[in-house]
Amino acid sequence: MERLSVKLNDLSDEILLLIFKKLDNTEVLYSFIGVNKRFNKLVHDSIFTNHLTMTRCSSNGSFDRLDNQILDRFCSQILPSVHHKIKWLDIESSSMEDVLLCTSYPNLCGLGLYNIEKDIALRIFTELHVKLGNFTDCLYLLDGRFDSLQKLFVDIHRILSSQIIIDNKKQLPNLKLFSLYSELDTDKYNELIMPLLHRMINLEELDLHLVVYREKRFIDGYDLKYNIINNLLRLNKFVFNIRSRLPLNDQVYLSSNEDCQLSFNDFKNNKIISCIDYFPDRKEGQCHIYSYPYQAKYYEYITNNFPDGLFKYVREVSLYDEHPFEHEFFVKIAKSFPFMEQLTVNNEKPQKNKFDEQSKDDNRHLSVIQYPYLSVVDLFHAHDDYVEQFLLDIKTCLTTKLDLQVYFSTLDRVTNNFTRDATRINCGKLLDIHVPRKILISNQLKDYFSDTKIYCLNL
Repeated sequence: MERLSVKLNDLSDEILLLIFKKLDNTEVLYSFIGVNKRFNKLVHDSIFTNHLTMTRCSSNGSFDRLDNQILDRFCSQILPSVHHKIKWLDIESSSMEDVLLCTSYPNLCGLGLYNIEKDIALRIFTELHVKLGNFTDCLYLLDGRFDSLQKLFVDIHRILSSQIIIDNKKQLPNLKLFSLYSELDTDKYNELIMPLLHRMINLEELDLHLVVYREKRFIDGYDLKYNIINNLLRLNKFVFNIRSRLPLNDQVYLSSNEDCQLSFNDFKNNKIISCIDYFPDRKEGQCHIYSYPYQAKYYEYITNNFPDGLFKYVREVSLYDEHPFEHEFFVKIAKSFPFMEQLTVNNEKPQKNKFDEQSKDDNRHLSVIQYPYLSVVDLFHAHDDYVEQFLLDIKTCLTTKLDLQVYFSTLDRVTNNFTRDATRINCGKLLDIHVPRKILISNQLKDYFSDTKIYCLNL
């Protein structure tokens, strides 16, 4: 190797990389890590560390274990030095424990297992992150086959009431952390979710992100204490983000936000936020409770009762109310969600506080809002006033290109048939618009949307 190293050192980095790329990544790392500083730097490139095949292909096409000498050096020296760069590993079953337990792999997103034996797999996995289509799949995972599982993170598309449910009451004593995320609503909170949690008798950390439909009462602090906390005696960290929906059926008494906040008086270790709203037109109420600081990527169905705060993890926001959103409400939203990328406004009520764009005196106290990261705004179910809210330059300053989702007829009205000067600047920052094919794309229209792609649709 020393004699070979001298000759290779005479070559440029570009030629060396061309040579190394002809070799298997495992061969490159085994042969050149530790030779000298220059080679170390070259072979630590992501080209050679992203995907490692820790197997030996035999003459009959099967995948065998690496030679013990090679495997030992990988586990003791090479893998610990590049572990943070590895995204995919291919491993033969008999060496799986050696490879997976010699170091951590924080960026690993793919694992190929060859000649795998069930008993080995079930014994070695203690942490699992999964995305599932339904709740039944979650119950299958927890039917006893993963007895050593200690941490489980589950993202479920939907918890359906019509699913085939496994009747399993076996306790899960080894599970210490459980995270359940479901974006779509369920009416099986008591029937499905609670029985599963009650099997986790030694659970220490719990994270629930749910939308729940109920017939009689909202989920509040009393509910969480009775159904969860009193049944999980070892629980010391409870993070939740739960929005419960309730039909309005002429109830004699409707809970207030003060009632809901009082229900969390015994939650000494968390700051809990609650917000209750009632929507007579929809004949529905909602109660949103969450532990703060808020860590989810989404914040949905924000109303005028929004309790304020800073939400630096949120990227997608939706607004809904049966009362108008005034300009100052949007000021609050921009401040509370500084990294917001997508915004949906669902409100058919016109704004009450109108501003005359021609009167400087009337507008001198108006705060011009900036959304530095906003890239998508959905206004398909919004009154014209909210289209104005984003297109009038006296209200909003668009700093980046924007995908504005709005009906063409609405744009026509708001811009006064594309002649309104106060909307010209922001309209010039739209990425694209879609118009019916029968609309004549005039030079005036093209000039108004100067840098915008205009698509004709067959409507």
